[in-house]
Amino acid sequence: MAELPGASLFEGAIEERFLAASGPGGQNVNKVATACQLRVDVFALGLHPETYRRLKIAAGSRMTASGVLVVTARRFRTQEANRADARERVLELIAQAEQREARRVKTKPSKAAKARRVDTKKVRSSVKAGRGRVRED
Repeated sequence: MAELPGASLFEGAIEERFLAASGPGGQNVNKVATACQLRVDVFALGLHPETYRRLKIAAGSRMTASGVLVVTARRFRTQEANRADARERVLELIAQAEQREARRVKTKPSKAAKARRVDTKKVRSSVKAGRGRVRED
């Protein structure tokens, strides 16, 4: 069981499959299934609903409609390295989802700032008004 503060991957929620991978490995990739596809049932993790919502956004197309997170790791030439990479990436996604967004503090411009903005708008307006065609009267 891989551990992370506040989140753990229960072995019952994980399903691993090994696939034939492309990429580095020479002829070995044609013979050995080294890529690891990790399927995690997110509902079995017991995440907070808000964390689940953020995880769904962060995962994007890697999350199925039934709440299964699918991560495929094929960067390395061995099953063990790809398995560790897939688990690490799942834990990173969960850790990212557990981070709360900073609350936005509403700000209000001062009266002086509003006055400066109106003054600059008047100056720009007069400059642009002077750019028209010259009329011969």
